[in-house]
Amino acid sequence: MIKPPALCEGDRIAVVAPASPFDREDFGRGLIELRSIGLEPVFNRSVFDRSEYVAGSASSRAEDFFAAWRNPTIAGVMAVRGGYGSAQLLPFFNTTDFRRTPKVLIGCSDITSLLSFASIQCEIAVFHGPMVVTLGNGRERYDRGSLVRQLMSAIPYGAVNCDGVDVLKAGASRGPIYGGTLTQIVSSLGTPFPFSPPDKYVLLLDDVDERPYRVDRMMNQMRQAGLLKRACALVCSEFPGCLENDGVLSARSVLDNYTGDINGPVLFGLRTGHTPHPMVTLPLGVEASVYTNPRIEVVLEEAAVTA
Repeated sequence: MIKPPALCEGDRIAVVAPASPFDREDFGRGLIELRSIGLEPVFNRSVFDRSEYVAGSASSRAEDFFAAWRNPTIAGVMAVRGGYGSAQLLPFFNTTDFRRTPKVLIGCSDITSLLSFASIQCEIAVFHGPMVVTLGNGRERYDRGSLVRQLMSAIPYGAVNCDGVDVLKAGASRGPIYGGTLTQIVSSLGTPFPFSPPDKYVLLLDDVDERPYRVDRMMNQMRQAGLLKRACALVCSEFPGCLENDGVLSARSVLDNYTGDINGPVLFGLRTGHTPHPMVTLPLGVEASVYTNPRIEVVLEEAAVTA
């Protein structure tokens, strides 16, 4: 696994729009928040392009992203928002170019497509965390401590905040953590850019506003693709809005039905990705341990950046 250099105060971080358009006021507030943690956001004016439900053509979005990625004066890349469209960029990329200039990459939701490409196909550690519009919605929307420490320190983070996390299956396991938004993961299967992590990995799953039967359909696809039996642990986010109106059926009840496929512990409710709580930043591609006894813990055993 290639680890990018840690961000330092004063570093330039490119903000890019690989998916959907965004609210400009949230964008402006997000830039202010980035500056407050010591980083200097930069962007191309094409970040404001719109083409129906995406932020410009796939080729222009890919060009903007990779221009920032290969620029030696840019230390990191953060997505403005998710939505839809990131997977359209992948045919324009190649692993050799990505691996030549590794740097911090952070995002979530639809950006899972890019995170998976970078972490699995290119073997570069990346970050499942807040985006520019998340920062623009206020400090109650993201966990500032986990963001700053993981991006700007080469010391292993250790235990992440597991407040509100429940155990669906007890156990203990350790392996490299990969994953992101369930919808994006299953959408990659059968393409030239599949979600295909190494065996005995910790699977991170997140999603929002999906009805339980749709979560079941995607989990069944994960099962039939062999991705669940290869995992040594499953860590699920809160899956907000993923329930029926009667409140009986929910993503949690569906996910509980798949615990037998996982050869290790299963947790539900980690505050990352789509969450009404301050979003915890998690690295992808580094070693993590998952415990349920004597207490619930997700421990990041190594840093995702180098000094």
